[in-house]
Amino acid sequence: MSSTSKPSVLFVCVHNAGRSQMAAAFLSNLSAGQIEVRSAGSQPADAVNPAAVAAMNEVGIDMAGETPKILTTEAVKESDVVITMGCGDTCPIFPGKRYEDWVLEDPAGQGIEAVRPIRDEIRTRIEALISELLPATT
Repeated sequence: MSSTSKPSVLFVCVHNAGRSQMAAAFLSNLSAGQIEVRSAGSQPADAVNPAAVAAMNEVGIDMAGETPKILTTEAVKESDVVITMGCGDTCPIFPGKRYEDWVLEDPAGQGIEAVRPIRDEIRTRIEALISELLPATT
């Protein structure tokens, strides 16, 4: 990451319909635009998981307009940090990138009661990521 450009993060999961969408929405919202955010999936679904949309609405974040996107090599190349969430080996690896694998339960096919704890775990991880990428200046 250069000191003149803002850091960029790519969230990747298989369907880009739940975990990666929630993570991207939290990062966009909580970083107030100070971090460039992308999300994608190795096999994108047709739509974002409605339970994930509902769970995020409960915390004041609207994801209803989001659509799952296909993972591209360009998206990985353009990101400083790549966070995978259960996509296995489908994410291309490039030298000089920071990679993390967040082990999170898949919200696919689950109701909002099961999605809430996943959402809350993602928020905790996003808050920690923001503190690493945007250290406080005094």
